Amino acid sequence: MNFNTSLLHGGVGEYGHGSTQTPIYQVSAFSHESSEKLEKVFSNQAAGFAYSRIGNPTVDAFEKRIAAIEGGIGAVACSSGMAAVTMSLLNLLSAGDEVIAGSGLFGGTIDLFGDLTQLGITTRFVDNVTADSIRALINEHTKAVFAELIGNPKLDIVDIEKVSEVCHQHGIPLIIDSTTATPYLVHPFEHGADIVVHSASKYINGGGNSISGIIIDSGNFRWNTAKYSGFAEYKKFGKFAYLAKLRGGIWRNTGACLSPFNAYMNCVGLETLGLRMERICDNALKLAEFLQTQEGITVNYPALEDNPYFPLVRTQLHGKGGAILTIRAGSKEKAFRLINNLKYALIATNIGDVRTLVIHPASTIYLHSDEKQRESAGVYEDTIRVSVGIEDIEDLIEDFGNAVRLSKEQ
Repeated sequence: MNFNTSLLHGGVGEYGHGSTQTPIYQVSAFSHESSEKLEKVFSNQAAGFAYSRIGNPTVDAFEKRIAAIEGGIGAVACSSGMAAVTMSLLNLLSAGDEVIAGSGLFGGTIDLFGDLTQLGITTRFVDNVTADSIRALINEHTKAVFAELIGNPKLDIVDIEKVSEVCHQHGIPLIIDSTTATPYLVHPFEHGADIVVHSASKYINGGGNSISGIIIDSGNFRWNTAKYSGFAEYKKFGKFAYLAKLRGGIWRNTGACLSPFNAYMNCVGLETLGLRMERICDNALKLAEFLQTQEGITVNYPALEDNPYFPLVRTQLHGKGGAILTIRAGSKEKAFRLINNLKYALIATNIGDVRTLVIHPASTIYLHSDEKQRESAGVYEDTIRVSVGIEDIEDLIEDFGNAVRLSKEQ
């Protein structure tokens, strides 16, 4: 199946009664005909559902569809994107372990790595996740490399094939946050990634109506139990060891489950992902090209030909630069004036909506980061992040053009 067909038919099961979409099983618990049957369900000796925190048919349907689209062997849905990032790491890390990560991460992820230090887990940051940068830092304590495929808001792009090759030479999994790329631009497993996470609240959902996250496993990484001792009891599950450990351990025990209603909304939104991303990427490129013509405005967008990541856009992302661009207005005051003069773009802390959204990262999502962390993430006092929507591009260009002009006059 091609991409848009797979969104409608990939991983889709029988929903019953001729339903074309999964029903919402908005219940806490599921009854069974006997204690013996429930015992088997609880001990994973029989298929079925017992309690929505550990399994729900609507959530299961969403997980299967995402796993099919990403080409993974299975997926685990979480209550938020940050929960997905957290669970993906804690499923394989323990005190004394180290992670290598890019410094151009979403502010919340940077804060999470700070929190992990209290658990004895150290993060070694690199300016850009490249084969050379991680090779220099790998040691006997390194247990994972974590990177955003397209940094948010730095917009640096990871060469997955080269980075994964170094990871695998040292027996380390590569975890890719592909939220900003989406399966429309790239399938990370085809390039060597081992685990993929998404904040499904963003482009997968598309409507800005449901907080959620999801973890997908390729099933390709072989967990050396001498190095990853926590996987010893899950070795019997073979390529499903990571998912079995996740479901039976940290994810189950922290209660980071996705609600059935949000899973349903994600299934609905998922079906138009390809159509939305085609329009959004086209809008983003045209808006970036227009803003390049505006005096006093500096534009960062990977699909611009003068961008250093343009070659990777062509070879790894099928020529698409994604939906986010950043601009620098010259000062915080000018940035605020530009933002405040926009008519269609909404001032909101989100990405992936069908509506265009703008934010001043330094004063919001990077408020708790120090100056060095902000600059490493491509965030300056005059930076504006734009999450482009599906509006008519003529209206967006006129709106931003007017806002740039008015920001200079005031």
